[in-house]
Order: sequence, then C-alpha cells, then structure tokens
Amino acid sequence: MADTTGNPTSTEASSGNNPPPGTSRWRYLGPGIVVAATGVGAGDLVATLIAGSNFGYTLLWAAIIGCLVKISLAEAAGRWHLSTGRTLFDGWAGLGRWTTWFFAVYAVVWGFVYGAAAMSSSALPLQALFPNVMDLEWWAIGCGLLGLVFVWFNQYAIFEKVMTVLVGVMFVVTVYLAIRVTPNLGDAFAGLLPVLPDEKDSILNTLGLIGGVGGTITLAAYGYWVNAKGWTNTGWMKVMRLDNRVAYATTGVFVIAMLFVGAELLHSANIALAGGDKGMLQLGDILEAEYGTVTAKFFLIGFFATSYSSLIGVWHGVSLMFADFVARFRGEGEQKGEKVASGARERSWPFRAYLLWLTFPPIVLLFQGEPFRLIIVYGVLGAAFLPFLAGTLIWLLNSSHTPREWRNGPVSNAMLAIAGLLFLVLCVKQIWDQQWSDFF
Repeated sequence: MADTTGNPTSTEASSGNNPPPGTSRWRYLGPGIVVAATGVGAGDLVATLIAGSNFGYTLLWAAIIGCLVKISLAEAAGRWHLSTGRTLFDGWAGLGRWTTWFFAVYAVVWGFVYGAAAMSSSALPLQALFPNVMDLEWWAIGCGLLGLVFVWFNQYAIFEKVMTVLVGVMFVVTVYLAIRVTPNLGDAFAGLLPVLPDEKDSILNTLGLIGGVGGTITLAAYGYWVNAKGWTNTGWMKVMRLDNRVAYATTGVFVIAMLFVGAELLHSANIALAGGDKGMLQLGDILEAEYGTVTAKFFLIGFFATSYSSLIGVWHGVSLMFADFVARFRGEGEQKGEKVASGARERSWPFRAYLLWLTFPPIVLLFQGEPFRLIIVYGVLGAAFLPFLAGTLIWLLNSSHTPREWRNGPVSNAMLAIAGLLFLVLCVKQIWDQQWSDFF
C-alpha cells in the first residue's frame, strides 16, 4: 500500500532505534520545526509581502503550491537518509566527482556571502529597536559571534529547543499581524483559484513566488537534522513524513499571513515596499503609523526571530553537511547517518571550521560592501542548487542506490520533476538577469 507520496508504508525496520509501539508520532516532532525556522528568512517574507501588495490575494494559490513543492523535496531527502542509512552527500558522491566539486565551490562562495547577509538581516531589527546603542555593522558582528558560540557549544537537542522558541515567536507575530489587518476572507478564498495576474511577466513572478517559499540548501540539510534527532532507519519513516508536513504547514501559515498583510495593508493603499531586508524595516514604519508603536515593536521582535533562526539554522545545518563532505573527501568510506546521530559530526574540526568560515571572513563584507563579481557567482550558484537537489534526488531514489520498497512512487517522481523544472526555469532567469557586461 502506498501513502500520498506514492511510496510504500507497510515495511519498517525491525531493528535499531525505533519509536516505541503505541506512542503518538506527534511527540517526536522537531527537525521540521528547525527546517521551517531556517528556511523562512526575512527575504522570503518580504517577497510574499510584495506579492500581496502588487496582486492582492491573486497569488495565494501559488504560495500554497510552493509549500507542497518543498514538502516533496524535504521528504525525499529525509527518505534517502532513513531508507539507506547513508547521508545525502554520500549519495551525491556516488553519482560522480562533479557533485563533489559543485558542492565544494557552492559551500565556499555561498557561505562567505550568506554569512554577511544573515548577520546584517539579524542586525537590522536590533538597530531599529535600540537605535542609539551601536552601528549596524557591530550589531551584525555581535549576532554572528553569538551564533558561533551557541552552535559551537550546544548539540542538536538544545539547538532544536531554541529554534522551537523562535518559531513560536514568528508564529505569534505573523498571525497577530494577519488578524490585525482584518483580511477579506472572501477575496482570500478566491485567491485559491489558479489565476495569473493580468500583468507583464506574471508567469515568472508567479514561479518566483512558488520557488521562494521556504528554503534552499536547508532542504538538503533536513536529512541531517533527521539523523541528528536520532532517527536513523525506516522505523522513523512515518514520523519523518508527519514532521515534514507539519514543517511546511507552519511555513504556509507564515507565508499566507504575510500575504494577507501585503494585500490589506499595502495593496489597498497602493504602497510599494523595497526589496530585501530593508523592506521589513519599511513595513515596521508603516505599521507604526497605522497601528501604533507597540505593534511596530512587536513586529520587529518577530523580524529578529525570523532572521536569527535562519542564521543559527544555517550555522548548524550547513556545517553538518560540510563536515560530511570533508569526511567523504578524505576517503573515510561510506558516511552513515549514525555518525550524525551520535553528535560526532558536531564536535568535528570540519564542522567548527565551517562555522568560523560563516562568521569571520564575511565581516569584511559588512564594512566594505559586497563585491559585484562575488555576488553574481553567489546568485548563480544559489539558483542552481535547487535544480541540482531535485535532479539528484530523482536519480538516487529511482536507482539501486535506494532499497526497492523505498524508491519513488509516481506522485513523488511527478512532484520532484515539477520542482526540478520550476527551479531550472528560475535558475535560467537568475542567470539571464545578471549584468554580465559589468562582470567582465
């Protein structure tokens, strides 16, 4: 018998660390909360706000489809880890050395630029809350150092608890704002119909909203967090799938709430937001003018929770992936999920070296600006990662690399193919939009 993803559910591991019989699957949830907190950054919420301000509720359906697409990717990554007992990078390495070089370049360039972006994003709401304490750059450095110390000295269990608190803050703030602006539920339900706005480039804008809902490399990190939680075999498959669906249901709440805010607060007043994190600060000013200082401060607290959860999530999850990459590159043989579950990866020197890479070199960008050529390479690599993830998961989960009973069913293959094509289109658009003449 197959579940809704088209995969068999009747066979589970009879050995290893399995959930006790008769216990509720809900009590074990956790990695999904982490991936939701990490994947939804301030930039994602701004993109949704802008979609709401430009098109009202018209693209609500696209935001929901975005969550469904990401569910399929994260489920596939988690299923690989549990069904094979191997890590995702170990699977990639089995497809050829090109995957190793792609990830190596991606991890170095992406980490350097993302480190500065994450620190700046976390610093913006703090400077707005405490404007006379210190300059933005020093707030950013403080956020990065605090994230470094926190991830360095705490393993997954504490990390998950802190992320859960930050998600709780994000949830309360976004839902409060959605209620505060008094959404038009009739128009919202009409937005569930798949209709394109009557605007130029509406198809690409719609695809961009679908692709931008919650997560890039954090989708690949999900399998590592599943292992870090202690889930290492197919006995945890049903728990993982529930956990993953809860993750993107939570993400959906964030995105829909912010689209409501954009539609009601900005669209009706014909207010345009700036792109990126500064659009969040602009929204704070609008909220203060409309609803008062308390609401604006409350929003800034939620803005900080959104940005900082992404920072420490990447500091932890991508460092786990990098540690796995180094172990495989050094020829340590097949990389097992048990190694991640034991906490050995979090104590390894590659894990901590990547933490340092995410924190200290990007400080240069905080004071000197972002080099244009580096930003182009960063943008192209970032756009290419999700097609790479979708394509390699289709390859791995339809081959002898995966036990037959846990290979893709028709629904999983269809969803991953849709995801791959979607992100390939967005990747081409991202590359096309780059100012190559300036690069050369």
